[in-house]
Amino acid sequence: MSDPIRALSYVKNLTLIDRRKLYQQWETSHLEKLFAYLKVDCVFDIGANQGQYATMLRRKVGYDGWIFSFEPNPVDAAVAREHARGDDKCKVIELAISESEGDAEFNVMRSSEFSSLSLPKHDEVSLFREMNAVSHVVTVKTERLETVYRRLKEEYGFQRPFLKMDTQGFDVKIVKASPNVMRSFVGLQSELAINKLYADSVDFREALTEYERCGFILSAFVPNNAGHFPRLVETDCLMIREDLAG
Repeated sequence: MSDPIRALSYVKNLTLIDRRKLYQQWETSHLEKLFAYLKVDCVFDIGANQGQYATMLRRKVGYDGWIFSFEPNPVDAAVAREHARGDDKCKVIELAISESEGDAEFNVMRSSEFSSLSLPKHDEVSLFREMNAVSHVVTVKTERLETVYRRLKEEYGFQRPFLKMDTQGFDVKIVKASPNVMRSFVGLQSELAINKLYADSVDFREALTEYERCGFILSAFVPNNAGHFPRLVETDCLMIREDLAG
């Protein structure tokens, strides 16, 4: 490239990426464009674990609106709360979003990011047998998405919420239990099971059909981990409400 100005412009547009974290770039770059397009002003972060998604939105996506991070495990919720310290627009709520209201037994796995209201299963893939094994059980509070949505909507007055779910086998149950508020969200992100790791997991095709029934269409598939070559175990879908697709 002989023109030095063009060469400098080209270099400025390059990004140095650790190949081990390349999968994250696909997600963050698409979310950045999607959040801007949808004018997202609130994120329901369901299955927050230790606040990784909220941290990614702040540091990588550049999102500065409301984040409500729901995490039922008290230990992980405390870590997420510490990560959100000083961020007045990120609220960590110690609660499981589920299909019913009340109390439930929550399975804390040996590796906490696998923790779930559902029990693990290993007949389809055994890669995570050690990590995705119940360490202990805690009793947690549960509420339906509709109940929580209406309460927070009244308190905070957001207009264009985005729904992120990573509940280890429970995403579709959450959606089916709260059909009346699904179209209040401008978009959603959900983990899809190519191979089922939990007793309550549904096939990824069934999950997509349910989300489409609620009025959403696909925007992208993005990896949610570095992968386990040569097989695909899980992936995330990013979807937008059909009437906003243009």
